[in-house]
Amino acid sequence: MVESQFNLMRRAVLAGTGIGLANRILPNSYFNETLGEDVDTWLRQNVEIYERRWCDPSQSTVTLCLDAARMALSNAGISPEDLNLIIIATDTPEYISPSTASVVQYKLGAVNAATFDVNTACAGFVSALDTASKYIAADPQYRYVLVIGAYAMSRYLNPKDKKTVTLFADGAGAAVLRAEESTDRGYLHGIQITQGQYFDWMGIYAGGTAQPVTPEILAEGDHYLKFVRKFPKELNPQMWTMMTHKVLRHIGRTPEDVRMFFMTQININSLRETMDNLSLPHDRAITIMHHYGYTGSAAIPTALHHAVTEGKVKPGDLIMLIGSGGGLAFAASAMIL
Repeated sequence: MVESQFNLMRRAVLAGTGIGLANRILPNSYFNETLGEDVDTWLRQNVEIYERRWCDPSQSTVTLCLDAARMALSNAGISPEDLNLIIIATDTPEYISPSTASVVQYKLGAVNAATFDVNTACAGFVSALDTASKYIAADPQYRYVLVIGAYAMSRYLNPKDKKTVTLFADGAGAAVLRAEESTDRGYLHGIQITQGQYFDWMGIYAGGTAQPVTPEILAEGDHYLKFVRKFPKELNPQMWTMMTHKVLRHIGRTPEDVRMFFMTQININSLRETMDNLSLPHDRAITIMHHYGYTGSAAIPTALHHAVTEGKVKPGDLIMLIGSGGGLAFAASAMIL
């Protein structure tokens, strides 16, 4: 095993997970009615999405985060006051400013925690997990770190755009990391990559300083999420395969050693192609899009929570988390539970 530049005697260990669910459950038939055409057949046959969850009027990114955080803290057996740092990964923040993490810190009662947000779009949770783990490895003042991936994209969807409105959904997933003096489990290695040439292919392009919201912007629907250009379908499988090999080579492991892969849930076929590239069975990659839709930075921690609580992964298992998101941003990490 190749040692990283960080102190392997102090690692970030997964102490607890949690999820925050949006209250509205929308089956595909809902969009058959609102769009006036059969989208259910395509969604079932091509991306295997059967229903998804959207926030109701009482919910927001912060409420989703709080639900996920409280569950994760309970499962970790600690109180909010024990937290030293909160990192929230989201590209649907509560406000442009201040950070979503600062609001969550106050409402959670985590009075001893520093906070910040990260935005690498749908790669955000893996980016934040990598960042949090390196904080723990590098600085002894960080004993407990809460990492949350949160997504309330339904607030940014054009109800007439079937390419986005049928796919994207809301939710939050959280993980509590604990510093542990150990060499046999915990966070092992992570990498992050950006291909910025794709920045203008998909995103929410109005509402910032480049395009402030105006009546004209609202009338044109430019404040909604947009697919501007179609991404090469081979891009994610190629990147995920390459990053898997790179991370595993660094720690002296092979794909066969990985008990479960947790990957961005944007397209089930991309997950299957990646498993084929790695010569692994498809069920090594957990899938949750069937009943959640696509929940961006919340998808990977939500999948992780289900795997942990349902016994699909157990202490001692090697897992990989691989995310990709607008920008384009990519992140991959390996850890032993």
